[in-house]
Amino acid sequence: MASRKIAVIVGSLRKESFNRKVAKTLMLLAPPQLDMTIVEIGQLPLYNQDDDDAPPATFTEFRDKIKGFDGVLFVTPEYNRSVPGVLKNAIDVGSRPYGQSAWNGKPAGVVSVSPGAIAGFGANHHLRQSLVFLNMPAMQQPEAYIGNISKHFDGDKLTDESTEKFLKTFIDAFATWVERHAD
Repeated sequence: MASRKIAVIVGSLRKESFNRKVAKTLMLLAPPQLDMTIVEIGQLPLYNQDDDDAPPATFTEFRDKIKGFDGVLFVTPEYNRSVPGVLKNAIDVGSRPYGQSAWNGKPAGVVSVSPGAIAGFGANHHLRQSLVFLNMPAMQQPEAYIGNISKHFDGDKLTDESTEKFLKTFIDAFATWVERHAD
């Protein structure tokens, strides 16, 4: 398999985010053909269509960066049965101006992470709705909802063996998905 560059978008800005910890764990477990990089989204100003003619430099940099990747892995918490505003903003920034989406055609994977038992089910599925419109083929199986996440880490180290095994299965399937769908 060819080496594929994967953008990892973490939907939480919290310093000790479990989403970031899961993203880093997935990066460590990834097969060697995936070259994974976390792309930060917290610096992006709120999207405003009035800025399309003269976008902020951060918008242009973000869009250009995303265009350079072969696929995208989203790791997100759930806020109010949806994705966090910062993640939705990054999606909007990357999708504009209309007809010039940086996301177009990039294979995607979605992992939702929560300290609660529902495991971010709402955020996972709400994000998938946006991915359909963005023309991003989203991996359907295995689905990844990681609940009660606070019990699975000691500091930055994943301590739950069954979760690690599942994440390895997920990232291996994602590598196959990207290879099948990347340009």
